[in-house]
Amino acid sequence: MPRTVRIILFCLTFAALIGGGEAVVANTVTPFDRAVGTPRGQLHSPYADFAGVAQEGHKIYLSHDCNGCHGGGGGGGMAAPLTNEVWIYGDDDDTLFRVIALGTGSLSPNDAFQKQGFVRKGSENVVGPMPHFGEIFKTDDEIWKIIAWVRATICERHPAQC
Repeated sequence: MPRTVRIILFCLTFAALIGGGEAVVANTVTPFDRAVGTPRGQLHSPYADFAGVAQEGHKIYLSHDCNGCHGGGGGGGMAAPLTNEVWIYGDDDDTLFRVIALGTGSLSPNDAFQKQGFVRKGSENVVGPMPHFGEIFKTDDEIWKIIAWVRATICERHPAQC
């Protein structure tokens, strides 16, 4: 192989490794770390058109067995329903992301959720704590898509809330 071709291949390989390394470093922040490290009120969904990613969000919801506690359609079960008017801690993007990522009550590692000042705003028949999923979901995007599905489902069932 000519020397010029070897040099070009070496440079391309080296460039690919350097570029790939940056991508890996950028993705090492877990949703749990993001929720702990971001000031309260600053987490916002990137999906203004939540209906556009709702189906993908439902697939992620089902693939992580969220339906085992919240029901396949989000209507509840052994955990609170996701599709009614009662929101135990609030219904803004920031709060919903943190509930999923940090968990609540005794299932929130080192009381991460409570340390951020969250208190119950509503009540449900099911009052058990939510496990933290911020280290199970590998990207923030997975959580945002689940939240998009929840919002789309609420809009189908309660159009006045949308």
